[in-house]
Amino acid sequence: MKNNKYIVTIAGHDPSGGAGLTSDIKTFEAHGLHGLSVCSAITVQNDIDFKECIWTDTRVIIAQLETLFERFEISTIKIGIIQSWEALSEVLNKLHALNAEIKIILDPIIKATAGFDFHSTENQDLLDSIWNKCFLITPNYEEIKLLYPEKDINETIEHISEKTNVYLKGGHRTDKKGWDVLCHNRIIQTNIEPKARRVFEKHGSGCVLSSSLASNIALEIELEDGARASKYYTENFLNSNETLLGKHQSIIKANI
Repeated sequence: MKNNKYIVTIAGHDPSGGAGLTSDIKTFEAHGLHGLSVCSAITVQNDIDFKECIWTDTRVIIAQLETLFERFEISTIKIGIIQSWEALSEVLNKLHALNAEIKIILDPIIKATAGFDFHSTENQDLLDSIWNKCFLITPNYEEIKLLYPEKDINETIEHISEKTNVYLKGGHRTDKKGWDVLCHNRIIQTNIEPKARRVFEKHGSGCVLSSSLASNIALEIELEDGARASKYYTENFLNSNETLLGKHQSIIKANI
């Protein structure tokens, strides 16, 4: 066990294996990490159709975490879907109680590609407190616009950047499609341009990017370098085949 470096995902179970827990674990292992998982929901879906979400009680999520922390040294956690912002806040508080130095990478999934809504965002004070407890959040352009409807996107980015680091995924951009933006240390904005001229759409690509970022943070790679590496790891995943379910490649083999 001493030779392993551990990382945890808190996410839903996707039967297709394209998103959620299984996607995160595949990404962690491709980065040379041992992935641990806490199930936050059972989803009824495949790669094209989302039908239902059965939530895991917050008490059970916390019990799973406590048991893992009893056994493993954990410095980094990636979080996907959780039933509510209130439940997420409770989980974040527990994580900081278990490890005051924990680095939490939150992928704030608000709506599934198929249209299923996970969260409302009425309590904006609660959102602000959540960002303060995270090391990095990874919304896409559609998600970040839903967080603070009264603000424009630049105001929202500035507001959240005062509280945590932001990696804004650019797949939904209309101006520079595929260009991502990393906002860190409150004042630094770094554009991360795509290398691939075209990519093939994949189910769960957002999960892959955020879990790759979490992996690089766990490996103590400098944030900008890790962000670029994650961008290009995800591009390789997108172009691994032409189907909606991609293949993961070891970062050594992929020469990233």
